[in-house]
This record gives sequence, structure tokens and C-alpha cells, in this order.
Amino acid sequence: MEELVAPAVELIGIRSTADRPADLRHALDLVLDLVGPGFDTRHFVANGKPSALLTTGDRPQVILNAHLDVVPGKPSQFAARRDGDRLYGRGAQDMKVAALVMATVFRDVARTLPYPVGLQLVTDEEVGGFDGTGHQVAAGVTARFVVIGEQSALRVVAASKGILRARLTATGRTAHAAYPWLGENALLTVVDAVSRVVARYPVPDAEAWTTTVNVASITTSNTAANIVPADAQAWLDVRFPPHDTDFTGREPAEIVAHLAAITGPAVDVTIEGLGAPHYANPDSAPVRLLQQAAQSVGYDGSLLRKHGAADGRFYSARGVDACIFGPAGDGQHGPHEYVDLRSLRPYHDALRTFLLSWGYA
Repeated sequence: MEELVAPAVELIGIRSTADRPADLRHALDLVLDLVGPGFDTRHFVANGKPSALLTTGDRPQVILNAHLDVVPGKPSQFAARRDGDRLYGRGAQDMKVAALVMATVFRDVARTLPYPVGLQLVTDEEVGGFDGTGHQVAAGVTARFVVIGEQSALRVVAASKGILRARLTATGRTAHAAYPWLGENALLTVVDAVSRVVARYPVPDAEAWTTTVNVASITTSNTAANIVPADAQAWLDVRFPPHDTDFTGREPAEIVAHLAAITGPAVDVTIEGLGAPHYANPDSAPVRLLQQAAQSVGYDGSLLRKHGAADGRFYSARGVDACIFGPAGDGQHGPHEYVDLRSLRPYHDALRTFLLSWGYA
């Protein structure tokens, strides 16, 4: 799909990170302009994050969901670079180019379908999705089935992990570093608590469908080597599969109690973000139809589980099946992120086939 390379280069050049609201709006407007007029369009804004829903009628049967925000990167990563069949740049794989393909399919096919369909464009997936897809779903947006355009190499992702952001905080007592017994080192307290959590959820030796904990930071306000730090905190990112009942189906207060039982009473546990796992019945007719659409363009359409959280969880929590289905590439969130341009035409055609094959009232 050579016609998408130029708009992809332009879209990658927009630094649409969470801290740049004007660029989030710019990225959204670029894709809206690509789709063009003639659709019912609802605009949303939550906590400064804009999003939109384009439809061809009330209550769409199928929604194509794409996010246009990206994680931060070096300035050079926002200058797209093509090398043969690869287009490099921040957001090339995750997931600006997929968004353009989805927008193109929607533009060209939506009016011909005998049922209403939607295109959902959001700008906050990389920071949790609560102000984009989450906000729209809370406002009543729903469908029979949702396709999330995250990268999957045309495999069908029917399950992905939930996400928990937690902070452990300790308060100690300052003292001169030469007399540490006169103080209480808050950093040591937090480090001990973190060690307990990691021992309960150890990092696997290889890929495993299990709960993992990333220790994102351990900090203190102390700036002098000769002072016992009186405050410290750790920031944790927990990813958990649907079957882990330590987190799945639990309220925040229950999770706080669970983590506090692991860390001990010396630290305070607070939850800063919680997203449920996503799961779609792999034997359902829509999932099989999406697999068949992938197979029709030469891919096997095999099922895949993803360790990262995605916006499909907002629909899954409301009983709406959602699957991740996107083009090929590699380097997500890294310095050499790229999308495989050879996968764009098959991806486009598979989405088109899926929509044209949909026959559910």
C-alpha cells in the first residue's frame, strides 16, 4: 500500500506523546482528514485527551479501534526512515500505520455494508486508555465485536494480560549516616518490601503466561550521602493473566490488602491504575471469522496471547468480545521500531474481508 507511506511518514513525525496535547490533536485530525466527511462523528475529550468515534449508524455491530499516541522517544525516532520493506520510526509498529490502514478500510467499505460499523480513534492507550476507549465505553459506546489494530502479524489475539500500577511508600527517621542506629532507613524498608513482592512473583527465565512484576523505580527525596533517608517509595508495574485470581476480578481495596500481606506493615500500598485482563472466546463465530479472513490472504490466523495490556479490556469487562489483529513489524517501544510494509496489503484485505463477511444481526 504505497499510497499510505506518505501519510505514515507524516503521522510518525507528529510527537503525539501524553505530555503534548496539541500533537495528540494534530495526529487525530490527520487521520480524520484521511477518512474524510460523510460519517457520523462524535468527538470526546477527557483529561485533555481527545478521541473520536466515526459510525455509519446507531450502535455499530463492529468497531475498528486504533490509538494514535506513542511512548516518548529521541527526536530522531520521529523522523520516519524507509529501508526496503521496513518503515522505521516511533509508532510505526505501535500502531500509527495500522491506524491508517484501518481508517482506509473504514473509509472505503463502511458505506457499502448492510449494518452499522464504527472507527474508534483514541490518543491515550500508552498511558492506560482510561480517557480514550475507557471514556467512550463508559459513555455508552459499544458493539457486538471490536478489532484492536495493535501489532500481531495477522495473528488473532484473544487474550491479553491485565495491568496494575502500584506504589509502595515508607517513612523512616533521619539521622547522621555515621550513626545509622539512631535513624530508620526508609530506603531499606522499601527495598525489603520490593524483594518480598518479587519473590512472590519472580521474573520467569523465559516467556511464560504468568504474573510478572517490573520494578520501575525506587526513589527518595534524600540528596546527601551522609543522611539516613527518612522517605522512600517504589513504583511497580504488574501484568497478570486472566486466571490469576490474586488480581483478576478483585477490587482495588482487595488488591491493596493482598499486596500488604506480602510486603508487611512497614510500607503503605496504593493503587495508581488497574486494568482487567482481556479475554475473548476463541471458539466464538466472530473470532473464527477473523481467523478465516487472515487465512484468505495467506496467513494462518493462529491464536496468540499478549503479555501487554490493550484497550480491548474495556470492552471485555462489559461482555463484548474484542481481539487484537494488526500488521507485522518489530521493535515496539524501542529505538529500531518498524512496520513491515509487505504486511499492509494483506492486513487491509483481511479487514475488508472480515467486514464484508459479517452476517450477525
